[in-house]
Amino acid sequence: MASKQISVGIGIPMIIVGVILAFLLAPMQADLKDTVEFVGSLIGILGVIIFITGLFSRKVTVITS
Repeated sequence: MASKQISVGIGIPMIIVGVILAFLLAPMQADLKDTVEFVGSLIGILGVIIFITGLFSRKVTVITS
C-alpha cells in the first residue's frame, strides 16, 4: 500500500518548487543563474526520489511476543 502522505505531502511540492526555481526564477537572476538552476534541479530530483519512495513504502505491522 502506497503512502499518500509521503508522496502527496512531500514529493509533489518539492517537484513543483524545483521546477519553479529551475525554470522560472533562474532566468531572472543574472549572476546567480547557475546556482539557482542547480538548487532547483536538486530539489526537483529529491522530490522525485521521495515521491517514488512514498509509492513503495508500506505500513509494517509490529509483532508482539
